[in-house]
Amino acid sequence: MKTLYIVATPIGNLEDITLRALRVDIIAAEDTRQTRKLLRRYGITTQLTSYFEHNEIKKAEWLVSQLKHGKDVALVSDAGTPGISDPGYRLVKMAVENSIQVVSIPGPSAIISALSISALPTDSFCFEGFIPSRTGERQRFLAGLKGIKKTIVLYESPKRLPAALADINNALGDVDMVIAREMTKLHEEVVRGKVSKVIIELGGRDIKGEITILISQRGVGGGEMVPLIDELRNLQKELGLPVKEIVKIVAEERGMPKREVYKEALKLKTSS
Repeated sequence: MKTLYIVATPIGNLEDITLRALRVDIIAAEDTRQTRKLLRRYGITTQLTSYFEHNEIKKAEWLVSQLKHGKDVALVSDAGTPGISDPGYRLVKMAVENSIQVVSIPGPSAIISALSISALPTDSFCFEGFIPSRTGERQRFLAGLKGIKKTIVLYESPKRLPAALADINNALGDVDMVIAREMTKLHEEVVRGKVSKVIIELGGRDIKGEITILISQRGVGGGEMVPLIDELRNLQKELGLPVKEIVKIVAEERGMPKREVYKEALKLKTSS
């Protein structure tokens, strides 16, 4: 019995590949045409088989049987890390259930790449996948994100981006936002600013490529955010809980590290 490798592949620049990524017996690819470009670049002739949404149950069974017969298998998606808004979960689950070793070979991820250069808070974030394509579903989905203080990461298609931006503005207000397009590729572009600014900057343009949206709602809603020390003091009076519990509540609501909130909470003791 051999190993299932979950292999991250380039999201644009084909040089962003780890040297140990494809030294296996079988490569299971979401799109074999896309993966062949990478294999040709590095002269790799490993057996290639398709593994995508509509065949993943049957193909997962076949791949597990190959693993049981002593073959190493690499799972790759079109780009980035398999299983992140791409097929992969079922195969990994089946491998684990059959006591097959599963190893991650880390590499590119549009989520992390965009987040790292966003200039938005990175201490706490959440990935919510693709924005729904239908208008009503999209609006309900975005309304459900209101009030989240963590930096929110989303995927969207370029054709639907204008409608998505308008709905984000309506549902969440004029929040801080970053649009990361064509990460690591020749025409990589990052647009930062309030939603209103981004809408104006991208208005009328023929947007193409892979789109990652990042949103920060910190300080948005109900005017200026209440100073941290005042929020701690008010909650302590209202709830009567120990400082440790108040710190936990405020840190989660604001998406801040607890140690930072606790430093501010110490001032309550010295001022009382």
